[in-house]
Amino acid sequence: MSKPHLLVHEKKDTVGVVVVEGLKAGTDMLGVITHDNSDFRLTAKMDIPIGHKVALKAIKKGDTIWKYGQDIGKAVADIGQGEHLHVQNVKTKRW
Repeated sequence: MSKPHLLVHEKKDTVGVVVVEGLKAGTDMLGVITHDNSDFRLTAKMDIPIGHKVALKAIKKGDTIWKYGQDIGKAVADIGQGEHLHVQNVKTKRW
């Protein structure tokens, strides 16, 4: 298997974490789900820095964001599959 571009912990996760430097829009990414070592492909829709999140599917404004099998917040804007998730489109539910 080639080296993955992103890692996902659980099948229910809606985001993965980019694990390569310099990921560019248009990259056909290899993703690995660490829970069962399965893999999948996803196209990056924008440049995404290492350590940042990418949407595994289209996420609607108000949807819960799942990472590591945990609720990490909600979408405050629509996010397309393969797009970058960060402070501009995800907020905590704590306040």
